[in-house]
Amino acid sequence: MKSIKIFISIVLCFFLVAVSCSKKTSNTGSTTNPPPPPPPPPAINEVDFWLTYQSSLLQKQTAILSFGTTANSDPFIDVNDQQTYQTIDGFGYTLTGGSAFVINRLPAPEKANLLQELFGNAENSISISYLRISIGASDLDASVFSYNDLPAGQTDINLSNFSLAPDRTNLIPLLKQILAINPAIKILATPWSPPVWMKDNGSTIGGSLLPQYYNVYAQYFVKYIQQMKAEGITIDAITPQNEPLHPGNNPSMLMTAVQQANFIKNNLGPAFQAANLTTKIIIYDHNADRPDYPISILNDAAARAFIDGSAFHLYGGDIAALTQVHNAYPDKHLYFTEQYTGSTGDFFGDLKWHLKNVIIGSMRNWSRTALEWNLANDENYGPHTPGGCNTCKGAITITSSGIIQRNVAYYIIAHASKFIPAGSVRIQSNVQGNLHNVAFKTPAGKKVLIVENDGTVSTSFNIRYNNKWFSTMLPPGVVGTYVW
Repeated sequence: MKSIKIFISIVLCFFLVAVSCSKKTSNTGSTTNPPPPPPPPPAINEVDFWLTYQSSLLQKQTAILSFGTTANSDPFIDVNDQQTYQTIDGFGYTLTGGSAFVINRLPAPEKANLLQELFGNAENSISISYLRISIGASDLDASVFSYNDLPAGQTDINLSNFSLAPDRTNLIPLLKQILAINPAIKILATPWSPPVWMKDNGSTIGGSLLPQYYNVYAQYFVKYIQQMKAEGITIDAITPQNEPLHPGNNPSMLMTAVQQANFIKNNLGPAFQAANLTTKIIIYDHNADRPDYPISILNDAAARAFIDGSAFHLYGGDIAALTQVHNAYPDKHLYFTEQYTGSTGDFFGDLKWHLKNVIIGSMRNWSRTALEWNLANDENYGPHTPGGCNTCKGAITITSSGIIQRNVAYYIIAHASKFIPAGSVRIQSNVQGNLHNVAFKTPAGKKVLIVENDGTVSTSFNIRYNNKWFSTMLPPGVVGTYVW
């Protein structure tokens, strides 16, 4: 009996131990904290943002911009790449003879670095894709010349003395170096004046082309294009006259719309055709206050057959005049070919105005190019001809001691040229209040949006594409380029 009690006690003890162990196991399971959730993935930057603001000149920003759908009360700039407009030929400057002179003065290593910065595709390059040059001298050459200058009283109707010699020292060698960096760069060539023996006043300033020399002058263009081609330099387009309604510059010439139409339809167009030249003929090349000038020429069907489009400056008028010409002849192209910044200009005032009008304005009004005026000059705003512009500031200043300074026109063009290669297409974007903007799709499929805050206060806004958006902000008078 005693042994049975002992046995029951042992069994009971084992049972109690088992129950206790079971409770401990159950309690341990119920009080252990679950593992923490994994951290959210780090935000991925989807938009590159380049800004010019105070001392931050064309600087890539480090803030992460990602598309999402988080609601907010800020206005939207909507970008739609399904709606397309004109194809872009490029952004750049006029490479004047004076520009070539001051660039060529640099020591070879510094010159090579500068040309790569201006025309290359490296991270620190601004990738200029379009140049305008002068046929003969512009007012930003050291002296006035044509390619057929003769003693007073002599003529040369066969152009036997035609020679590119005045440009062989600086302009032509520099163009060859630029083409080695960017063989696809487009070049527009423009005369400021024909040889004075072809003019009715015998002067480099003003006067008009004598009718008996219309054919000779057309052959002057043909010889120029052919001899430049022999140098390995393709002239993509010409205009018959720089600023034809401004005969007071040195050099310059008055050419009315009637004169230009007659010259093109009877002489220049047929001469190009006979010589099998594909160089485009672009008319006008003057201010937006006279859209009637190009329209009147385009109204002439015989002239219109030879014309690719019209070129504009903005020293007068409104940039919207380009759309007026586009609407009249939508099959003809538009080009913005010159705007200068002056020696007394304010950097951010000029940046704001030129981005709004020259870059954004010209592009939203159908232009295929946006060009600032002079690429480079020295610290005294030279060289220039007697009577030429002595306040025009180059995009870069190259001092006589070789110091290179990047001026406001450098950044005006760079905010477009660096990101929008030739062959890009303008796409739809809406203007919100003071946030002037223009959008593009590049040949590689990237979307580029340039925004200028034309207001007086910092403005937050959203950029929306394909039903997603990101939030950003621009201080007043500031320009940003967004790429995704």
